[in-house]
Amino acid sequence: MKWSTRLTDLLQIKYPIIQGGLAYLAYADLAAAVSNAGGLGQITAMSLPNAAALRAEIHQARTLTDKPLGVNFAFGMHHVDFSDRLQVAIDEQIPVVTLTGGNPAPILEQLQSMDIKTLVLVSSRRQAQKAEQLGASAVIVVGQEGGGHLGRDDVGTLVLVPQVVDAVQIPVVASGGIGDGRGWMAAHALGAEGIEMGTRFIATQDCVHASDAYKQALIKSSETDTTVIKRSLGTPGRVLRSAYTDAILAVERAAPDDEALRNYISGTANKRFIYDGVQEEGFGWAGQVTGMIHDIPTVAELISRMVLEAEGIRATWVRLDHE
Repeated sequence: MKWSTRLTDLLQIKYPIIQGGLAYLAYADLAAAVSNAGGLGQITAMSLPNAAALRAEIHQARTLTDKPLGVNFAFGMHHVDFSDRLQVAIDEQIPVVTLTGGNPAPILEQLQSMDIKTLVLVSSRRQAQKAEQLGASAVIVVGQEGGGHLGRDDVGTLVLVPQVVDAVQIPVVASGGIGDGRGWMAAHALGAEGIEMGTRFIATQDCVHASDAYKQALIKSSETDTTVIKRSLGTPGRVLRSAYTDAILAVERAAPDDEALRNYISGTANKRFIYDGVQEEGFGWAGQVTGMIHDIPTVAELISRMVLEAEGIRATWVRLDHE
């Protein structure tokens, strides 16, 4: 079956599946594996120490795949200048840039005259309309089920996606709570033209930077084993629940400010678990889809499995349409 949508045409990919930015995890190995399997793999720019490191990561990815790659800029989560990294993406002729957090207007304006497709992560209809007005090529709509940073309104993917589809003319990508072919086809039924997955790609053999402890925690956790931290800062994010994240929530209740939380929610604390596997000293982002994760396949195996499942659903729809 063909899986052509405006998104596949826009990004020049076989399947309308995008790998999320995944702080400290989305590097050349994972990005290339996703792109080779027919989706769009991404490298996370702001998790790298400098522009030279981003350039090296792009070069490494291109030794592993000749398929399109994206670079994700989570510029709202870092108090550092990212202009040099953005220039690397431009110089290296990266075809797709995704933007998460903060105000995307300056980057969208800078890239508008270039042959670079821009996708903006949004969590509300208003944000999607604004991104379209600013010239975004497409929007990625994340519901409250998703892992990592979310919107403030606690609106689920099932409700949010069709609202955004009705509100904009550009392609809509659904994100949050999607981890198999059923979620993929549900997104299409809602009007989305593709999906983004983050948590599910962590629990793969190609996500080589993620610790075994992190991956096993994803397998063992149910959909009720996540919680949302950083609400008090106005930047809520979903994580695997643990004694460490319970401590974060206790600090938020007692002293809801950045200074009190800084050490608890730092990148160092994040890496302490996702790299070193020490959950009592750190945290890991994860969506509610963790309850649907039961194995650690290769990315190629995962996407192949999703395609077969989605094709079966499509065949059922066609059959029902003819009855």
